[in-house]
Amino acid sequence: MNSTAIIDSALPDAEALRQNPASICPPEILARQAVIRVRYYSFDAQLHEGQVVMDQRLAEDIHRVFARLREERFPLQSVIPIADTRFCWDDEASMSANNSSGFNYRTIARTNRLSLHAFGQAIDFNPLFNPYIRADLVQPSGAIYDPTRLGTITADSFLVRLFDELGWEWGGRWEDRKDYQHFQKPLK
Repeated sequence: MNSTAIIDSALPDAEALRQNPASICPPEILARQAVIRVRYYSFDAQLHEGQVVMDQRLAEDIHRVFARLREERFPLQSVIPIADTRFCWDDEASMSANNSSGFNYRTIARTNRLSLHAFGQAIDFNPLFNPYIRADLVQPSGAIYDPTRLGTITADSFLVRLFDELGWEWGGRWEDRKDYQHFQKPLK
């Protein structure tokens, strides 16, 4: 990718895939992760470049999604791996910064079950505008879902339709909770 974009993240692959010392990922899962360089428009209406870590088998889907995000000029605040020193694997910090991200070896909020993020099979977009809501828990803290706000994902969004076509599931359709930022595609 050339230098005409504002660089939000250009970590060496080893740094983007750096392990969280508090939650070590099994080597067979880590070996399937790829650092995918992506371009997107941000809220400044400028083209930006970042990185998302995902299961390498989903790279083609991710490239298609980001191509469409650019085509539609759907703004993303940033796309920076969770291992970056700005976040240090802290999902709340990443979400509060409205950062879009993929792989993070962690459990689902308030459970002991691994999230599909732990396998690089889930991605979140603009989490501050598209929060996770379950009963009294809203993540990130203080987030409000306003479907009229630029950068918010709604049921009739091109992004939901595109992910549907690619065989992904949107957390905004879940009955027991809403995870408006979240798309996942479980792989075996």
